[in-house]
Amino acid sequence: MESSKETGYQPREGPILCINNCGFFGSAATMNMCSKCHKDMVLKQQHAQFAAASIENMVNCSSINQKEPLPVDVSVEVELKLDSPQPNPNPVPSEPKPKEGPSRCNTCRKRVGLTRFSCRCGNLFCSVHRYSDKHECPFDYRSAAQEAIAKANPLVKAEKLDKI
Repeated sequence: MESSKETGYQPREGPILCINNCGFFGSAATMNMCSKCHKDMVLKQQHAQFAAASIENMVNCSSINQKEPLPVDVSVEVELKLDSPQPNPNPVPSEPKPKEGPSRCNTCRKRVGLTRFSCRCGNLFCSVHRYSDKHECPFDYRSAAQEAIAKANPLVKAEKLDKI
């Protein structure tokens, strides 16, 4: 007992529950919160700092153009953005996406599913028509190969020597 008085160590009487009453145990290292609650709190703080910095940048950019600083209470705006989701201010009616049917071979129109092969011409083909000679591919493989070789092997030429 005397060594505990010297070091100032006092044993706890029991485990500490999370201060958010989530049912898990907290620790002093995480401000008496469980690891999940502590992680959520840190993420909220980071989002708030990021939002405050972006609002500050927007205010600084607009004040350069207007030559007057705009009075903005950053903390109030950040709290509003985090607490209540705001609807889209400019609702634009989105065009309905056309229903995409099952992927089919461009030559025989056979369903290909997961076994589809995409060609360099940009089309999908089945296993029978996957080769370029089987589907009359318009892609020019020869010029593509020549360009790749030219990029991979640059011309190396030594400087001319002056004759004595």
